[in-house]
Amino acid sequence: MKRWFVCLGLLAYAACSGGSNAGSSTTPSSPPLAPTNEVFTGTVPVGGSATHAFSVRLSNGQVTATLTAAGPPPTIAMGLGIGVVSNGVCSLLNNGAILATPGTSPQWAATNFSTGTYCVAVFDAGNQSADVTYSVTVTHY
Repeated sequence: MKRWFVCLGLLAYAACSGGSNAGSSTTPSSPPLAPTNEVFTGTVPVGGSATHAFSVRLSNGQVTATLTAAGPPPTIAMGLGIGVVSNGVCSLLNNGAILATPGTSPQWAATNFSTGTYCVAVFDAGNQSADVTYSVTVTHY
């Protein structure tokens, strides 16, 4: 008989509580991944290119690329692209290459990347008369 009253009391409490979550909070099971910034530097010969690999760790992740410096001259436009690494070769994504001049804001950005190994390419856009040194920052998750 005592159990019946306890069960009835618990049932009444559950019914009166209304099942609302108002005022409650949930804590994520793990903190979100912070973006990774990688700086790559090198030299692009006339008619050539340079590539660097990086890894995306988060499915549906975002990737940005910023050509922060290139020269001489310091205002030269360079080809900049993101691709996938396959058998050690960087194959640029469709619509993955742009013409970029050095700056501080990302010139290339995209989302919905799967986890895996990708690459950034810096290349002669057909306007080089000598080797060009560069610095490019890739931000990814």
